[in-house]
Amino acid sequence: MMKGLLRRLLLPIAALPCSSSAPASSWRSIGSSAQAAAFAALAGQRKSVDSGGGGGGGRWKLGKTALILTIGSIGGAGTLGWVALGDDRERRMKLVWAVPLRLTRDVATAAAIVADYNISLWGLKEESPERALAKHEAHVRCANRLQALCFKNGGIYIKLGQHVGQLDYLLPQEYVETMRNSLLDKCPVSTYEQVCAVFSAELGLLPHEVFKDFNPVPLASASLAQVHLAHTHDGKKVAVKVQHIHLTDTAAADTATVALIVNVVHWLFPSFDYRWLLDEVQESLPKELDFIHEAKNSELCVYNFKKQSPHLAPYIAIPEVYWTLSTSRLLTMEYMEGIKITDVQQIKKLGLRPSDVAKLMSQAFAEMIFRHGFVHCDPHAANMLVRVAPGNHGFFGWRKQPQLVLLDHGLYKTLDPSIRSHYAGLWKALVFADAAKIKEHSLSLGAGEDLYILFAGVLTMRPWHRIVDPAIDHLNMSDTDKERQELQMYASQYVFEVSQLLSRLPRVILLLLKTNDCLRAVDKALGTPVNTYVIVGREAARAVAELQALGTMPWQSRLLTLLDRLEVELRLLVLQAASWLASLQKKIVQLSLSASSTPSKSAISV
Repeated sequence: MMKGLLRRLLLPIAALPCSSSAPASSWRSIGSSAQAAAFAALAGQRKSVDSGGGGGGGRWKLGKTALILTIGSIGGAGTLGWVALGDDRERRMKLVWAVPLRLTRDVATAAAIVADYNISLWGLKEESPERALAKHEAHVRCANRLQALCFKNGGIYIKLGQHVGQLDYLLPQEYVETMRNSLLDKCPVSTYEQVCAVFSAELGLLPHEVFKDFNPVPLASASLAQVHLAHTHDGKKVAVKVQHIHLTDTAAADTATVALIVNVVHWLFPSFDYRWLLDEVQESLPKELDFIHEAKNSELCVYNFKKQSPHLAPYIAIPEVYWTLSTSRLLTMEYMEGIKITDVQQIKKLGLRPSDVAKLMSQAFAEMIFRHGFVHCDPHAANMLVRVAPGNHGFFGWRKQPQLVLLDHGLYKTLDPSIRSHYAGLWKALVFADAAKIKEHSLSLGAGEDLYILFAGVLTMRPWHRIVDPAIDHLNMSDTDKERQELQMYASQYVFEVSQLLSRLPRVILLLLKTNDCLRAVDKALGTPVNTYVIVGREAARAVAELQALGTMPWQSRLLTLLDRLEVELRLLVLQAASWLASLQKKIVQLSLSASSTPSKSAISV
């Protein structure tokens, strides 16, 4: 009774709104680590997370971490900001203020989240309805805190929050829904005065001087920029992407913040090494902030589809760039109509099938990975639109086909031929449940003898015993609350093992894992109408067959490729049929439950 009273007295304090969260700079790594951790447990690799100190030692280390981060936010972070930009005194002074402020928000929200969960669940019995309700309410409050942090800090934090919104299987739904509903295309908006300042700095003109008309209200706002509708003087409708002002300064501050957090955590926990995250941020962020680089990526993507995937090119649309009206912080593109890829109702109103949309999306990205070797690594829902493909396609032209509009080409990765070969071989081995080949290709990609099982689990979201199951449907996904909760439970227990895995893998593989997360989230939003593994496996097997045929006579090459493809297609056809039957069975069960719960007319009349 006393515990319940004390909990009710303290809960309002823990529930106070806060503008930050656990270091959001680590959320992307937490997402990937959670993913791998779930499968480490399911594969039978359970270990103690506390690497030598017991419960008390773990709590002492957490307290020490908070203390050091707080001190660092006042002193060391300011020094990082001071030296980050050399002799530019004005910008250095901004960082001296911005970096400690961001770290203080991080630490304050981390403390608020920990306190909220501890106080909310204190004294409540496991599996009790009261605990379930308290946990749900705590999830909602803490998700809002994380959202507030992302909005307050902006920039990198919003991009990391976006990735949180893709991790349906690993994070509580309250977090996923909060992030997905607010951080994809509803980010903080720059004022029209700030937009004018960017135009003035880049072109020496104001928006209404550059364009015939320019809508001051943005169509959408994302983490790094916002998009406005405009018309050129010759009447063409265009979308103008305007970078948020002063983003270069805050990006430098965020990088300094990430550096401090990652290095302090590694100093406290040597086995917990996420210094690779800093390397990735330092490499990719400057490219994403350069819209000329983004424009070149988009044109290369168009070229790849036309030259290497002509069968898909009519179904992929990428906005044309207006180079004379574009700079490193302004990007003027062809305006393309379309609906959000996860809007199932609107997709159906267009006369399209969600299954066709999901299939096209999976095919497009499988081609980029295994054939082009040049991959769009940020395919979340706000970066993809759907519209009806021009012309009549399909059997006698009776069914409309979708066209996928790809947006935001700032983050691409080029796959080294060796990495692409082993990644394709690994996926083929996963489809065929070939344990020896799975190990061989995982080792070649750097997973190691001790963690290759965990790596296979990351890619498939399945436990090892299912991955190597000879059953034809061994990779079929089941989407149940019980399975999701089990994955989430394991996800919090294996951060050290996952840290080791992620530090070993090539960074390009880490971005492919992020791409898989995004695609899986979109496929789920579409109702999981296709088994993505069927399409990925087909393209991977085709790539492997083409590589194996190199160096042989032309007729031998064609024969080997044909035989290999027939074998793959047969297995994938059965796998797809099994997936379809499982989906049909699920619908029948749902209909049966719905019918049994509907009262009969006689019961209603009575």
